[in-house]
Amino acid sequence: MGYNHAVNNSMKGTLYIISAPSGAGKTSLVKALVDADPHLKVSVSHTTRTQREGEQDGVNYHFIDKATFAEMVGKGAFLEHAHVFGNDYGTSRQWVEQQLDDGFDVILEIDWQGAQTVRAAFPEAVSIFILPPSKEVLEQRLRDRGQDAEDVIARRMQEADSELSHQDEFKYKVINDDFSQALEALRGIVEARRSA
Repeated sequence: MGYNHAVNNSMKGTLYIISAPSGAGKTSLVKALVDADPHLKVSVSHTTRTQREGEQDGVNYHFIDKATFAEMVGKGAFLEHAHVFGNDYGTSRQWVEQQLDDGFDVILEIDWQGAQTVRAAFPEAVSIFILPPSKEVLEQRLRDRGQDAEDVIARRMQEADSELSHQDEFKYKVINDDFSQALEALRGIVEARRSA
């Protein structure tokens, strides 16, 4: 099977749920994984968050207003949605189901609460938790990003405690101490699933 499984439209893709505390390196790992694999797609969430410099609508997020988000929630358009740090985030149910039906593997980058919701709807989903090597390293990574004020970093560290307390709900855990080793571990999980 290998990478060629996606050309066989009779075979559904696999849904991967990847969660991590903010600053653990999840987004960078997922980007590297997806960039190297044409049959792996990452779901682009809808959000009410303000677009940051360098972000592209439809690439980083689908940026929408609160009224549109609420309307989509009301229509059941989201597979999962959450209110995080004052903003709303949601995963398009239709897009995910279409990609899986087309034989693509799909990654959802979501928090532990979203992961619980998606696992209930897709019990066959493969869940992976990205861990930092330590909380000290996590805090340093958040500071090094230079994106957040002190109060936001403190809040993200509190949220990290909550995220970390749910790591045992995930099938796999990958420690992102060395980026290339963590990336290889993720690739290994995907390849093992494809050859099963």
